[in-house]
Amino acid sequence: MITITPATEHDLPIIRAIAYQTWPSTFGEILSADQIGYMLDMMYSMDALNRQVNEQNHVFLLAQESESKTYLGFTSYEFDYKGLSKTKIHKIYLLPASQGKGVGKLLINEVAELSSAHGNDTLSLNVNKYNKAVQFYERMDFFIVDNETIDIGNGFIMDDYVMEKPMKM
Repeated sequence: MITITPATEHDLPIIRAIAYQTWPSTFGEILSADQIGYMLDMMYSMDALNRQVNEQNHVFLLAQESESKTYLGFTSYEFDYKGLSKTKIHKIYLLPASQGKGVGKLLINEVAELSSAHGNDTLSLNVNKYNKAVQFYERMDFFIVDNETIDIGNGFIMDDYVMEKPMKM
């Protein structure tokens, strides 16, 4: 059985470790090693994670295999994104061995339930245009609403689709 629990500041090193284990296989074919390293440091340093939680209102959830207590992945989200009735999924990453086992679906469904209870009517996320996860999100009833090219510094960009999923209220 898989349990999903809110992460605390004590859990941020676990989130960081999952990101560092996940990113090379997720992005290795679509981003340079230099860009992966830059982005991991930018988004997953302990300072960056603490800012996300304490200043940017990101909430992290951890997925864990109940019997073995092994962490499988995480997501982070923010209610009322940009003052709208949207919940933004900022991050969702699963360890490579956990992919294809329904963990991502459980995490998204948990965020959807929390979002609906909060009164938000849309889930929103960004995904690299060349990430295989685009098809996963489409199966989860997300659809592409926009393209975004984001300059993240150091000569790197993020070339993303913006995808949304309307919530059934």
